[in-house]
Amino acid sequence: MTTTTPAHGKVALVTGAGSGLGRASALALLDSGWSLVLAGRRKDALDGTAQLSSAPPERILGTPTDIRDPEQVEALFDAVRHRFGRLDLLVNNAGARTVRRPAPDVTLDDWNLVMDTVATGAFLCARAAFRLMRDQTPGGGRIINNGAPSAYTPRPHSVAYTAAKHALLGLTRALALDGRPYGITCGQIDVGNVAPFDGSPQPPALQADGTRAAEDTVPVERFTEALLLMASMPPDSTVQYLTVLPATMPFIGRG
Repeated sequence: MTTTTPAHGKVALVTGAGSGLGRASALALLDSGWSLVLAGRRKDALDGTAQLSSAPPERILGTPTDIRDPEQVEALFDAVRHRFGRLDLLVNNAGARTVRRPAPDVTLDDWNLVMDTVATGAFLCARAAFRLMRDQTPGGGRIINNGAPSAYTPRPHSVAYTAAKHALLGLTRALALDGRPYGITCGQIDVGNVAPFDGSPQPPALQADGTRAAEDTVPVERFTEALLLMASMPPDSTVQYLTVLPATMPFIGRG
């Protein structure tokens, strides 16, 4: 496959782009001049993200996708090739919400939902992105995974989430190694306690001793600033891991 850098500039794909950190990431990249492929399960949510940007429509492609489905992921990357001809950045952001329960009470359905979205879905997207970045001209690209402090230190009642984020950390490391011959880098952002997007108070968080405590938060801009820093690195440089936390968040020494 032979392509050239398109007139619309560098191209990024963000999963889970219809809400939360995915929407914030997409808008920050669009504001910085990137062309964007927005992936997520709900077309209306992707359309909502696109409408919040002042970028011209030709720089935005919304593609409803369930990243747990290999065929839908392949169709997503076929759409990237057809529209933009290349991919410079994949942001693996999509996540899954489940009720936090003690490990004995976690259902297999809840486990599978989290693992299939956070770990398997990220792998499917990374595999497809890797193939495209490897074969395009000029070759290379960058993958940024949205990790979590739980990739290193868990919270109570988070067995599926913690296991999935540990798996994502392993995926980050393996992709970084396998990508070296092709100019493909892979790094990870671990962000803690982002303020609720609707402006509501942060609910008290369960602590290791069984109590609940209000914890400080950071605005979403701290995450998007980290993302733009990593995305702007030249091809010969990478930020391998970047942890963004409120200065007083009980992560160091958690437990």
